[in-house]
Amino acid sequence: MSEEGLRRIRVIGIGSGDPEHVTLAAVRALRTCEVFFLLDKGARASELTRLRRDLVAEHAGPGHRVVEAADPRRDRSPASPARYQAQVVDWRHRRADLYERLILDELEPGRTGAFLVWGDPALYDSTIDTLEEVTARGAVPFTYDVIPGVSSVSVLAARHRTTLTRLGRPVRIAPGRQVAGAGLAEGEDVAVMLDVGAALTAHRTEGWWMYWGAYVGTPEELLVSGPLDEVADQVLELRAAARERHGWIMDACLLRADGPGPRPAGAGLRGPAG
Repeated sequence: MSEEGLRRIRVIGIGSGDPEHVTLAAVRALRTCEVFFLLDKGARASELTRLRRDLVAEHAGPGHRVVEAADPRRDRSPASPARYQAQVVDWRHRRADLYERLILDELEPGRTGAFLVWGDPALYDSTIDTLEEVTARGAVPFTYDVIPGVSSVSVLAARHRTTLTRLGRPVRIAPGRQVAGAGLAEGEDVAVMLDVGAALTAHRTEGWWMYWGAYVGTPEELLVSGPLDEVADQVLELRAAARERHGWIMDACLLRADGPGPRPAGAGLRGPAG
């Protein structure tokens, strides 16, 4: 089959919540798509679906369709590392089943569909891996491309008026479970993009600085910065209250060895954003 007759999928990064962080490339990509696949994560996260719908309504071309489907559920209760890995692998296989069905049943050959991904799908997201699994199965031929977006950690650093990297030093990007299990290495900087609570529950290390943010880029934005051992409990309380209030939470933090660096934002709480 020629590429012209293939289904086409566009994986579009839409930023972390601020409509102004949707790039011009993303807007142009949205206008080329005829079918938008939105995954429903349940009533408690309905705001996420609404935000995607609003984005499509504002930028998509005439005659487009929106197809919603329930995102496969997975057990998010604490588990051993091996059990957690098995849970995630199983969830990704079930997601691949769903993506395969959506592309086959809802997108005609030669047409273009889209998955809208928070932040930057090329940085920290499973959509690309899921589409690769569907491709490997060979049941539905398609091509896809990826439009990068503004990541939550980029917004986090900008909000705190700092940088992710420092002169001559790398930054490690890791989930909180990994940080909680492996610990914090002397002299490193770590951007935690998932399970932030696990990292903060495990560590109150002196000499480290934390920049934390939740719902960055939205009117509900919360920001805290300060010595890790002094503000970790405050952040954990804020996370719990925010999750209860919204039904979901998206947060990230930058853990920085040796203090805040040359341009600290100053300790304390800021938010919601104005």
